[in-house]
Amino acid sequence: MIKRFLQWAPSFWALLFLAVPIMGVGTFVLADRYNIWLPRDVSEHGRVIDELFFFILYLTGAVFVVTEAVLFYFAWKYDARRARPGVEYTHGSHSLEVVWTIIPAVTLLFIAIYQMDAWAAAKMRPPEIPFTAEVTGRQFNWDFRYPGKDGQLYTADDIVRTDGNLYLPYGEEVLLKINSADVLHSFFLPNLRLKQDVVPGMEQKMWFKAKESGSFDIVCAELCGWGHYKMKGRLHLLPRTAYEAKLAEMEAEQNAVRVAEAN
Repeated sequence: MIKRFLQWAPSFWALLFLAVPIMGVGTFVLADRYNIWLPRDVSEHGRVIDELFFFILYLTGAVFVVTEAVLFYFAWKYDARRARPGVEYTHGSHSLEVVWTIIPAVTLLFIAIYQMDAWAAAKMRPPEIPFTAEVTGRQFNWDFRYPGKDGQLYTADDIVRTDGNLYLPYGEEVLLKINSADVLHSFFLPNLRLKQDVVPGMEQKMWFKAKESGSFDIVCAELCGWGHYKMKGRLHLLPRTAYEAKLAEMEAEQNAVRVAEAN
């Protein structure tokens, strides 16, 4: 039995190489059919990010299929039971090495240029508006600070929340100030296609314009310690009137706590 398997082992590995691209393409088709690639996009800029994602996915998918097909071809053709004469070793081809070095380099350069507008819009051109809120990452929670009636952060009427719930308006530009109180975190909003590493000592910004209301996940996408798994929150996108009512409610709760503590 073992001897027979060893006789067919080269063919087995060739077929295994062939099965990999078949299963990969099958998974791709099913994922696309059932729309499970990405969470629902609720931002105005998300379409650009999704198009970039799928462009890279199709490109790398094509390379993956071709590579696996070539592996299958050589594993099958040069089966030790059939290939004669034996293996011969050569130094290789400098021309071929240059070609397969230039092609990936040109491809990566094209991708870098192709995504420049998306990068600039999400990372380099913040709207000229006051901060809507401040996000602070700490082990292991997201804290939020909202400007009070004066519209400015770090004044006496600021509203501070540590319950992991971030309330923001949708249908208008939002500008967040994000920072870390201790270690490196990553503020990730999957449904808004935004993720930003939060570096201690560095003041950073994040901005977007949501197009739908609802509640969505806030995730820390950077391993930040033993409690990283529980560092999560919820983003609540509300109409402007509901958002202002929520701010007033949180302000009243905060004032009531302050009065109780003072007494």
